[in-house]
Amino acid sequence: MEWSDHGIVLTERRHGESGAIVSLLTAEHGRHVGRVRSAQGPRTRGIFVPGNLVMASWRARLDAHLGTYTAELVTPFAARVLDDPGRLACLAAACALTDLALPEREPHPRAFAALHALMQGALDADWSAAYARWELGFLAELGFGLDLTCCAVTGAPDDLAFVSPRTGRAVSAAAAAPWQGRLLALPRFLIDPAAAAGAADLRAALALTGHFLVAHLFAPQGRAEPAARVRLLERLGRLATISGRGEPA
Repeated sequence: MEWSDHGIVLTERRHGESGAIVSLLTAEHGRHVGRVRSAQGPRTRGIFVPGNLVMASWRARLDAHLGTYTAELVTPFAARVLDDPGRLACLAAACALTDLALPEREPHPRAFAALHALMQGALDADWSAAYARWELGFLAELGFGLDLTCCAVTGAPDDLAFVSPRTGRAVSAAAAAPWQGRLLALPRFLIDPAAAAGAADLRAALALTGHFLVAHLFAPQGRAEPAARVRLLERLGRLATISGRGEPA
């Protein structure tokens, strides 16, 4: 069994003296895990770094086997953000969430395209806002998309300011008044590409997506949230975990 495909490195775990177990999100074969025989050799050092785009070849005697990877570096996205802890935290969180959430060997071309686009925009000024939008799209890719097109109460598309934590539907500021304390804030930049995203908006956006990641992904499977996303939230000034509970630091 053999194939070649573009892949984004999600995780690399040491295996044996010099090998590694590597998880890639590939364009056509989905999230796929394989073994690298020598991950620290002169030809492979620095290739299997989370966030990098590679051209990978996978081989195994049978399709059900773990198989082995060889790869060539295409774009060193990780190296581009090494001197920026904030962007590096976003990259690490995106890779960790993807590795945890997507089933192995199930094609997800839209997830690959979205993650690749996020990596390509790593040097953009509003990369944190792009990351928050990526999480919103990632929920939709998993089948848990939020309905932010109109108010769940009035049906109007205007003045959307909150989201129901139960249904994932938007609610206008006026209609939300009686239940505002029970709703999640909806930052404007998530529904208006022209809107600016301040630090408070970014925290609110990640609290919103975090609530539904916990409700639909982590809690039902008894999983802990990825440490990489916790570190990202800490960088944004939160004392809370992915669920968004807590107060700004």
